[in-house]
Amino acid sequence: MVRYTKSEARAWARANMRGLCNVVIPSYTLDLKGLNEPGIRHDIRKEIEYGFWGTLLVAETAITLPEYRQFIQWAHDEARGRLTLVHHAIFNTLEENIEAVRMAEEEGCELVLLGYPSNFYATTSEQIFDYTKRFCDATRLGVILFPVPHWGFERVHPAGMSPELIRQMVKDIPNIVCIKAESGMPTPAGFVQTWRNHAHEVVVTCPIEADALPFAGLVPLQFMGTSNYEFYGDLIPRMFNLVRDGRFEEMMEHYWRIHPARSAQRAVTATYSVGAGIIHRMVWKYQAWLQGFNGGPLRQPTMKIRDVHMRQLREASKRCGLNPTEDPDSAFFVGRHPA
Repeated sequence: MVRYTKSEARAWARANMRGLCNVVIPSYTLDLKGLNEPGIRHDIRKEIEYGFWGTLLVAETAITLPEYRQFIQWAHDEARGRLTLVHHAIFNTLEENIEAVRMAEEEGCELVLLGYPSNFYATTSEQIFDYTKRFCDATRLGVILFPVPHWGFERVHPAGMSPELIRQMVKDIPNIVCIKAESGMPTPAGFVQTWRNHAHEVVVTCPIEADALPFAGLVPLQFMGTSNYEFYGDLIPRMFNLVRDGRFEEMMEHYWRIHPARSAQRAVTATYSVGAGIIHRMVWKYQAWLQGFNGGPLRQPTMKIRDVHMRQLREASKRCGLNPTEDPDSAFFVGRHPA
């Protein structure tokens, strides 16, 4: 199913990773004992409708490996080649992640976003390199390297992954095809340095639309992802296309129009992001639901979404003309296709 060999991975990525990669968080049955097939298929159709190039199939929601295989199968069947599927390598151990990525290869994923387990306590750059290389050696898929403060690698270097470490990974691991550059977040330094060092070798991206869209007016950014762009419906893919078509000022008109919603999202994020080291998937799923995605319950452990934050996100979305659903927030916890 993969359309390239391992030796062709970088060339394939540079030629084909063009557009935006969103996320799909798995939908569960109301009793939380299994996956919700109609909800998952609905969300894949929404991704295609809104013009996304690809989507990350999110794994950090207490999903089992057999369930994750089913998740990929339904997504692949529904997409039918219209959406690139990205595997989420964020399971519990290196061994489990190797098992999962081999399964993802079999079932239709074409890229993988590499995370690091919560219990992986690296104290040297060599340990980070070894984990990364062992994982990449075990798959033929192109790998998106993800330097970001989530992993706690700042104990090793202030940037988490040092520029020297990233340089070594790009040199010695041929199926690293993209760098999702968020070192030093929320500053842009990690992206800027990574772009200067590696944009001639691999795809370099900033996934944060608030930064990436203006950056795209300065550098030829070909890919953005992975992130929760669906909070804005189909607007972020359209804005990205405007930049690529040379219509930067037109894009920026949209940028400032939706800035209140962006600011609301950042305000909500600030209530949990500092120190937590984890993405609030319930908030992301609610944001997607506001724009027509399935919604529905998530398994514990999951962070709770508070009424004040739901109101904040919904009202800001309305003010920006993003036309969020009129359904009551209570309907989010049931989903559009309950099973």
